Amino acid sequence: MTEPCPCGRGKAFEACCGRYTGTVVPAPDAEALMRSRYTAFVRGDVAHLLATWHAGTRPASLELDAALKWLGLEVKRHKPIDAAHAEVEFVARSRIQGRGQRLHERSRFVREDGRWFYVDGDVT
Repeated sequence: MTEPCPCGRGKAFEACCGRYTGTVVPAPDAEALMRSRYTAFVRGDVAHLLATWHAGTRPASLELDAALKWLGLEVKRHKPIDAAHAEVEFVARSRIQGRGQRLHERSRFVREDGRWFYVDGDVT
């Protein structure tokens, strides 16, 4: 049985975000990278999160909360600014200790050497 991708595109994981996690295949655009990063949060893939975080803003380490359950992702907008910069606005829903949460963020991405990286974001 094929595992569905957590990013919400309705595809199998391997045919969707699985192509960009743990491989040398770069995400083709900022939205695809953001979706793969959401999927990495769902799956606990810290290595992918750190590898796709821009070196200028990346933390030295990252610890995920195992009690946090990711429930869904909605991409509101993908805005290419130029060939090397883009923004992605999204809402990610989660639950921790029975309480629902909603993360609404406008994330900034940069493309360097053919690869997209998450830089930072504004939570609204």
